Amino acid sequence: MRRKDAVLCQACNQRERRRAAQRPCPRCGRPGYLRDDTGWCGPCSHPGPPPRQQPPRPCADCGEVRRHFAHGLCSRCYQRRPGRAAVTAANLIARLEDPPGWLGEFADHAAASYSPRWAVAVITSLGRLLADAGPRHPQALLERSRRAGTRPEDRALARVLGDFFAARGLALPADQAAALAAARRQRLVDAVPAPLRPAAAGFCGQLLHGRDRARRAGTRPRADKTIERRLRAVRDMAVFLCGHGKDDWATATATVFDVEAFLAARPADRPSGLRALRHFFTWARAGKLVLTDPTRGLPARQPRGYQGPTALLELQRCLFRRWTGDGVHPHEALAGLLTLVHGASNEELRGLSSGDIDPAARAVRLGRRPQPVPLDPATWAAVERCLRYQQELRTANPHLLVTRKTKATGHRHQKTTPATCCARPGSLPGCCAAPGWPA
Repeated sequence: MRRKDAVLCQACNQRERRRAAQRPCPRCGRPGYLRDDTGWCGPCSHPGPPPRQQPPRPCADCGEVRRHFAHGLCSRCYQRRPGRAAVTAANLIARLEDPPGWLGEFADHAAASYSPRWAVAVITSLGRLLADAGPRHPQALLERSRRAGTRPEDRALARVLGDFFAARGLALPADQAAALAAARRQRLVDAVPAPLRPAAAGFCGQLLHGRDRARRAGTRPRADKTIERRLRAVRDMAVFLCGHGKDDWATATATVFDVEAFLAARPADRPSGLRALRHFFTWARAGKLVLTDPTRGLPARQPRGYQGPTALLELQRCLFRRWTGDGVHPHEALAGLLTLVHGASNEELRGLSSGDIDPAARAVRLGRRPQPVPLDPATWAAVERCLRYQQELRTANPHLLVTRKTKATGHRHQKTTPATCCARPGSLPGCCAAPGWPA
């Protein structure tokens, strides 16, 4: 779009003005905006790093023509070099004023535990801890490594450092997985709003106490994932209640409407969420935090079947008139009428075959329904059209509605000529799965 008195649009006009303001650069000869202080264009006035002097050449390890990173190797082969961990440890020892005596052995242990790239990352992460002003005692260093960060190399450092110190008796052995699980539980408890956080912390303690009792009794204790799933449901419930202006478990759970609204917001997680809330409110009622259990009597399973939005009545009538006419494909008419009138699902439509039809009773057997479904005249007419269409195709496919999933099941032709096989424009001889075959 442009103005009536303009030849170019706004974008093209701006592009022409920018092109007219450019001048050839005396240094590189390319058009650009010349700077007043240098008389050159922008890239020449502020040049970047100088280009690599060495051209690409074959790598000494893999033989591919690449730019060399170091020692005649490309970057990929240099990352896999076995001696990188020892070189990194030697550089770290030379850089530190008072390096610990076990640093060289730790480099060998890291190189034996990880790939050269990850071993270098672990040693580099250890160098950051040693460069700090914190204590360097093995036990204190191990505790600091667990709180260093959440990066993958930091977690790997805490794990391999604990194994190294425990094997040499420099520090007490510790379970890194248990420490990470405890940190995750603490983050879930801290995410609960402040008015409801004490109850969540008490529930977390009760879960841990129950797991310890199960271990002593020899029964199956709860896993860390199960405990975190329970705490996550309590956290989400607390955030939901605070969002509705309720900051106390006793007043928040006076009715079951809050629990129903919370579970309705996440229907896929209803069974696990309701199980976690039942556990929490049972514990809260035993501890006199609430007077009644709002989850009592709530069903965990939702009614099966389609529960989504349906089409408007006018649209349903329009579709019914379309599917009972003569201008639509037989498969479309039958699938639409079975879905609209008889509530057939996709699985029932895909499994419908010629053997499920009872012509005497004018009924079909859909899926796992206990009794055959009697059909109305419009749907039965669509069934007859599909049977006639199947006879015209002269195929041995038993499915009444041929889809992408069922067209290759028992699909073969009788011996016939290409003219009487598909008789469809663009189809290949001897194959109904050619372009134009209904999906």
